[in-house]
This record gives sequence, structure tokens and C-alpha cells, in this order.
Amino acid sequence: MKTLYLSVFLFALTINLCGAELKTVDDFRAAAAKANAILTIPDWEQAPEAVDAAMKDAIATANKALDQIGVQDLSKATFKSTIVALDDLTYQAGNAANRATIIKETNTNEKMRTAAENAVKVFQEWVVGIDYREDVYKALKALADTNPKLSGEDAKLLLETMRDYRRAGLELPPDKRKEVEQLRKELSKLGTDFDTNIVNAQAPVVFTKAELDGAPESFFASPGIKTGDDAYTVKANVTWQFITVEENAKSEATRRKLYVIHDSLARDTNVSVLNQMLALRNKIALLLGYKSWDDFQTEIKMAKSGTGAKSYIDRLISGIQPKFDAEVSAMQKMKAADTNDPNTKIDVWDWRYYDNQLKKQKYAVDKEALRNYFPFQKVLDGMFAIYQSIFGLKFEKIAVPYKWIDDLQLYLVTDSATGEPLGMFYLDMFPREGKFNHFAEFEIIGGKLFSDGKYQRPTVALLCNFPPPSADKPSLMTHSDVETLFHEFGHALHSITTRAKYGRFAGTHVPGDFVEAPSQMLQNWVWDKKVLDAFAADYRDPSKKIPAEIIKRMNEAKLATAGVFYRRQFAFASLDLALHNSHPENEPYDCVAISNPILEKVFLAIDPSTTFVSYFGHLNGYDAGYYGYAWADAIAADMATVFEKAKSGYLDRQAGLKLRREIYEQGDSRDVALSIEKFLGRKQSIQPFLKKLGIGAQEKKGMPADPSQ
Repeated sequence: MKTLYLSVFLFALTINLCGAELKTVDDFRAAAAKANAILTIPDWEQAPEAVDAAMKDAIATANKALDQIGVQDLSKATFKSTIVALDDLTYQAGNAANRATIIKETNTNEKMRTAAENAVKVFQEWVVGIDYREDVYKALKALADTNPKLSGEDAKLLLETMRDYRRAGLELPPDKRKEVEQLRKELSKLGTDFDTNIVNAQAPVVFTKAELDGAPESFFASPGIKTGDDAYTVKANVTWQFITVEENAKSEATRRKLYVIHDSLARDTNVSVLNQMLALRNKIALLLGYKSWDDFQTEIKMAKSGTGAKSYIDRLISGIQPKFDAEVSAMQKMKAADTNDPNTKIDVWDWRYYDNQLKKQKYAVDKEALRNYFPFQKVLDGMFAIYQSIFGLKFEKIAVPYKWIDDLQLYLVTDSATGEPLGMFYLDMFPREGKFNHFAEFEIIGGKLFSDGKYQRPTVALLCNFPPPSADKPSLMTHSDVETLFHEFGHALHSITTRAKYGRFAGTHVPGDFVEAPSQMLQNWVWDKKVLDAFAADYRDPSKKIPAEIIKRMNEAKLATAGVFYRRQFAFASLDLALHNSHPENEPYDCVAISNPILEKVFLAIDPSTTFVSYFGHLNGYDAGYYGYAWADAIAADMATVFEKAKSGYLDRQAGLKLRREIYEQGDSRDVALSIEKFLGRKQSIQPFLKKLGIGAQEKKGMPADPSQ
């Protein structure tokens, strides 16, 4: 009955979007005013000079606000005139930086992207400088020293603001403090360079059709692939193209060639940049009194220390070892049969191919055939229908005043029961040159309660790179793509439905090792038959659903290869922690020499010429934090049990509303551990995650009861 409801809802939604003239944001102003809410479409800069001017204006305005904090009579300093004022001004300046970031990652004009990149660098240097405004710090400390009687989110804001000053070095002697400030400014510039070098890394590789034998015909027909007589250009830097070849090309030489190029992207620029970043991070940590950067980074996360994060990952690596070995052995047998070499081994360029072959041969799961059930627009509409239903929301496509690309979409989210507008999201879903080349949700305008009692509702963007449509077919997603979409849109919901008072705590501004959990939990949805039946249908015959037996085998295949999948994740977490562990202060770094052996030890044999870390974007932003995916995955698996035990399973509205109220709306306005326990109705447990990994009873020995132990 629930599935029927969703199908009808989906049909109605599609008709509404296609057949009616689009509303504008102005059509929702009255409802917003009634709810004391503010809706804001960003005023996008459209010339390089405007990008530069906007950032300068934002910083100038913020500096005036900082001056006002600094010149006040310290004996009369209040919570509002110090702590709240700082949150206000950093929030407003941050929104300007968010616009610049979107321009940097999406604009089709290279000059615009360059101007935005420079603006982001200017902003990041300014942000660092705020921490070292002595006058501002004195005003805030004067207030803190009075031990004001605060509670809840207010008390948390005071505590964490003052903690950040300590972590910035404000308790150090002036000369050391100045040194930390300068090092942090240098580090922020290098981080922007690191990201830009990844985006700019281009790697077109030309193959013959014979060299790509095994790749699906839909791949050859995709725009830009065929570039000559028997010449097919694969862009190693375009994720979907790289994965399609690695999963399907029968030729090991082809797979290896593309892998070597992919895992060496940005080598000429980023190896040096990353080594400099590592040295700066280490020096900053030591100056601040930490033994390592991973200790500095994890202090404010759920793990609390680098040792805690490493211990967690190491125990998972050990626990999954038997399953990993068995899976690799099965792949080796398949490769031995293909190559007539009984002594062959599985290398890192092999695993995607044999993982795919294993699923085809043993479980009769054909990833390419499954794509026919996942035309992009149907998946998007289906996900919308499901999330609207379980979270009590309504999404309406509205007119876009300014488009940086023709197919840009903008939606407005309201509460389905009250009509209260909650926020907006942009969709930029297909790859192009110069665009951000992965999948992520970006905040543009965050949530925040203003002093006049009005609440600024958030605006966010999803930047993705799904396979584009071809001349004769719509965009057809892999099941993994569908999983990614459900995940990333979870971040959008986390941002948009926030109720936190302060920008610092709103939406996804939560500890780094928790931020992925609410979205990772939503990945469970796309493995459930009832959910898939609501939208997955063969685009050539919409009456044809995915057979129940295939969905069952998909889940079996997922468990059968969980060891390989997660050991790869654990390898990334391990190398990240190793790069940021204790290191002699004046000893230079060799990021490749540190990381490559770990990739081989924890995962599979690599080509020693590759430089994986030069293209590993998580090392800027998730530095000493990649372990957080596995940490959050344990929380996500535990949280998913609330839906699994609910009356309507993953389509249960009561469970969905509880998730929205206890997790999404709260953000970091209270301890996330408390939010998790309120949603679960009990203490956390790691057991659902171990089950997901396929770790047996014997391997569970020595595992913690929950990630924090």
C-alpha cells in the first residue's frame, strides 16, 4: 500500500513539474514571513571584478564588526556583544566565501574560476587573522572570565569559541602566537592550491575499441568518447569514465594503464604542495603543544585523539582480515582462469574488474543491465517522493534567476504539514571541463537565528558528476550512482531542515567523524525492494521493475565483497593518519613514500610509480579525518536499525520525522552523542556495523561496544 502511494505521488509530482509554469521564490515570501523565516537566493557575481569586490566588501564589513567588539568597555561586555557578535560577523562573511567557492567549482568561465579561487584564498587568510585580533580576544575573554550563567546552545557556543582561541595559540607567548598565525595563513593558501590542482588535472587517454573490449556499448556511445577512427578517448579524471573502464575492460594492460594515469593525477604539482602542507600542519601542532596533527584535529571530534582513531581503524583492519583474504582469493582464482597463470595475484587495477565479474558470474548481478532501471530523472523524482514522504517535506521546482549552466535546477523546500518554507537547493548534476569533479553538497547560505527573531533559512547546492545522457538514451545511473545521490541529498536535508540558533552549529556543522553518518545511513534505502519498487523501472518499459531475486542477489553480492570495499576505505584512513602522526619537526616529508606502502599493506599491490595522495582531495579538509567515514558508518548502521524495526521499514514516516527532529534539526547545537542516543532510544552499538562488514563472531573479539570505546 505504501509503495502504491509513493508511485502515485511520484506521478503527480512529475506532472506538476512538467506541466505548470514554475513559481518563483517570491511566491513563498508570505509563508516565510508568517513563520518568521527569511528566504534568500544568492546574488551571484557575474564578472571577475565583481567576485573580487564582493569579497573585499564582505571582509571590510566584518572588520568593522570586529572593531566594535574590540573597542567596547570590557567591564560591560555581554554575551551578545562578544560571542554572539563574533558568530554573526563570521556567518555573514562566510556566506560571501561560500558563493566564491561555488563559482570556483562550477563556473564555465576560467577567469571567473580564477577570480573566485583568489577570493577564497583572501577569505581563508582573513579567517585565520581573526583569531589573532588581540582586542577581540580580550573582549571575549573578559566576558568568559565573568562565568556568565548560560545554558544549552548558548553555553556550548561560549565554551567552544574560547576553546578555539586556545587551539589557535592565544595562550602562547606573542612570538609563538605570531608564528602559528603565519603558518596557518600559508597552510590555507596551499590547501586552495591543492584543491585547484586536482580540478585542473586533465588526463585524456586514447584507446582502440579492442583495448576497451568488455566496456558496454552505452559507454562507446556516450558524448565525447569516440574521437576518431577506432579512437576512443577516456578521461582518467572523469570519475564515471574511469570506473566504467576499470570495472569492464577485459585487458589488464588497459586497466593498468588507466589506473596508473588516474592515480598519478596532479603529481607534478601536488606532491610538493602536500609535502609542504604536512610540514606546516606538523609544525603548527607542535607549537600548540600537541604531539601530532592527528591529535590536534581529533581533539574536537568524537574520537578525541589520533590514537583513538588509529586504534579503531586498526581493530577493523584486523577484524575484517579473514573475510578480505577470502574475497581476494576468490578473485585470484578468476584471474588465474583468465590468464592461465596459477601464480597470478590481484593488483589494485584488478579489483574493480573482478569484483564486477564475481557479481555477474556468481550472483548474476549485471551492473550494466541494472542501469536500465535507473534513468536519472526517474531516480531523482523517486528519491524526492520518498524523502518528502518520510521527512514530512515538500519540494517544488522554482525559477532560477541566474544560471551558471543551462540545466541548473533550483528547488524550494517546505514543511508539508505547516507550509513553512525551510530552504532551497540547487542541482548541478553532470560533468564538464573545469567543474568540481566528484560528488558533494555545498552550503551557500547557512541557517541562523538573527537578533530580530527571524531565521535565515539555508540555501545549498549539490554538485555531482553522473553519466550524461547520450543522443539516444537518457542519463542511466549505476546502482552505485543511485546510492551516491541518496547519500549526498541527505547532506542537503541535514543543512536545510536545521533549527540551530547559531551558524556555527547549523546543519552539517557537526564533528567531522559524525557528519557523514546521517547520509551514510540513507544509503541503506537503495538496497531495499520496497524503496526500489517506488521508482526503479526499465526506461524502455516502465512497467518492468527489478525482480525481487535480483535485489536479493545484489544484497548478497554486496556482503560477499564487503571485505575488499572496506579494506580499501581502511587503507585510506590508515595512510591519512600515518601522514599526520608524530613526525620530527625539521625532517622533510615524502608523502608518497609514507602512503604507498600502507596502500599495499592494507589493501592491494600498487604500481610503485603512482602517487595516489596527489589526487586524494580528502587530504585537504578531511586531513587526519578520513577515518571518520568508518567511524560514521558504524553510527549510520546503528541508526538504520530504527527504520529496520519500524512498522513501514525504510518508508516509515514516524522514524523519518524522528530522524529529522533529533538529528537534522539539532545540528551541533547539542552534543551529537546525545542526539544519536535520543534517536536510537538507547546507547550506541557497533554490532550492526560488524554485521554489515560480514565480520564473524571470532573476529568480533576485541572490538569496542561502540566507536568511541
